[in-house]
Amino acid sequence: IGYRAVSAAASDLAAMGADAEAALLGLIIAAGAEPAWLLALEGAGLVGFLCLHDLASRRLLRELEESLRRAELRTKDILSSMLVFSFLTVLIFQFAFDLRTSVVNLVLPGVLWIAITFAGVLGLNRSFILEQDRGSMEGLLMAPMDRSAIYFGKLIGNLLFIFVMELVLLPLMTVMFNVSLLAPAILLVVFLGTIGYAAVGTLFAALSINTRAREVMLPVLLFPVMVPVFVAGVQATGRLLDGDTLADIARWVQLLAAYDGIFIAAAMILFDYVVEE
Repeated sequence: IGYRAVSAAASDLAAMGADAEAALLGLIIAAGAEPAWLLALEGAGLVGFLCLHDLASRRLLRELEESLRRAELRTKDILSSMLVFSFLTVLIFQFAFDLRTSVVNLVLPGVLWIAITFAGVLGLNRSFILEQDRGSMEGLLMAPMDRSAIYFGKLIGNLLFIFVMELVLLPLMTVMFNVSLLAPAILLVVFLGTIGYAAVGTLFAALSINTRAREVMLPVLLFPVMVPVFVAGVQATGRLLDGDTLADIARWVQLLAAYDGIFIAAAMILFDYVVEE
């Protein structure tokens, strides 16, 4: 059963006032072992489930969530590749520079943000590949929910991957360079910068998914737009390592927060047009 047939059947059942659970279960059974309904929800994350909470029973939601969890486990190679790449990046800089105590504070902020940037691209590049390769993107777009839920589901997934990578990267760099990167102020700067990076990266990942050289196009599109985040992140991190307080770098923190708010709002508006194209 194709996605259009499933979507049409769902609309007909809803118009007839049929029981939502029975309708959805019927669609799942009719679609076979690889249900089109699950393919439509796969990749939207828990946000998609929340949007359907008023349409289905808890039992059905548990079945769908379990299927989604199994699908996400198949993507563990994304996280492992990000972790390995970030470790190798830091290791190369460790050997490339003679990072004595007198110069480590000058170089370390750049090393940190370079590792986050390039390792994060690996995860962002895979954001929509599963749906694209399996041909389920059309079903995802036909799911009976606002398409911004798809964007936020992907954004949350990308953030989780990057945060886990940073959870390993920051203690590792603290040990390797003997400089604490676990101060609350530094963690706040990294947190704000990561949100902006993932917000813009998720949008551009959807934009580049249909291009022939999608692995190359994403960095080309993303990095110029990310210049404010990189500059603010490096400047704020460097000044904190030099002993400044959070009040001293308030303008950089405000820039990161404003960037996050503006681009998340813009992505919500533009995502519908991006996936249509």
